[in-house]
Amino acid sequence: MANAEKIKNVRPTYRFALMMLCCVVVWAFAFPFIALALEDLSYTNLTLMRFFVVTIILLIILAIQPKKFSKLYKKDVIPIFLLGFFGVMIYHLALNYGEQYLSPGAASLIIATSPIFTIILSVFLLNEKFTKKKILGTAIALSGVIFISLWGKQGENIEIKYLSGALAVVVSSIASAAYTIAGKPLLKRYTPLSLVSYAMLLGSLGLLPILLFDTSIFSQAAAMSLSTIGAILFLGLFSTVIGYVLWYVALEMKTASEISIYLYSIPVFSTIISYFIFGYMITILFVFGGVLVVIGLILVNLKEKTKKTN
Repeated sequence: MANAEKIKNVRPTYRFALMMLCCVVVWAFAFPFIALALEDLSYTNLTLMRFFVVTIILLIILAIQPKKFSKLYKKDVIPIFLLGFFGVMIYHLALNYGEQYLSPGAASLIIATSPIFTIILSVFLLNEKFTKKKILGTAIALSGVIFISLWGKQGENIEIKYLSGALAVVVSSIASAAYTIAGKPLLKRYTPLSLVSYAMLLGSLGLLPILLFDTSIFSQAAAMSLSTIGAILFLGLFSTVIGYVLWYVALEMKTASEISIYLYSIPVFSTIISYFIFGYMITILFVFGGVLVVIGLILVNLKEKTKKTN
């Protein structure tokens, strides 16, 4: 009986780990693909093109499988719009802007503050407990990210061309944390697919005013290379639709502070992906940093031992 119970507990754990692996991998691909797409598009037009793809995909899903979507309550329209606009649109606009003026290592270091903001907000707004074990695991994982960002790639320099670029990435980091925290209570009334879809569709409306002041999207879209088109399609389908739905599925299962630590594994995969796409050379310190990230993840997700009762 005891062995059977252990097997039941192990299966969900492996499924959760596999789901988080898929989530962080598609988000890790986003950083080199954003850099690739910025060669042909401005940061605003990249955001517009990405969420044009997202909108089309979600509307198709909504039309084909309407029963999979929770009812949208009138009282939640404004909160969900704000969730999508600030947590997703502002995040991407700020990140795309910042990546123009920061080296990849600098961007990785700054965006690594997102789990810290998430943890702080979760303690004060969601009343989550942050144990010594979680503090230690988070600190170890963060130190791994620092090793990867500073010394993980040969010839990598921490470069900040403009302070506004660094501040923009800080804004995106805070927006990412807010998206997680604000989404947690809404998941009591909506499925992950429903909440992501409504947030994306309503939040995308906030991007429309950009077209009134900048019509360069049409000329830039017409001149896009095939690699940029492929990058935008990947960013729209995998990094946004699939990635964000998986994130909210995880948020249904665990606390915000527990899942936020998985974001520290993104630089690990992003560096490996950059090695194959851009030919960056990886150092032994990257391996060391990756090991620290894994140790941190394990520590945070270790279950507290409970005393047996007779």
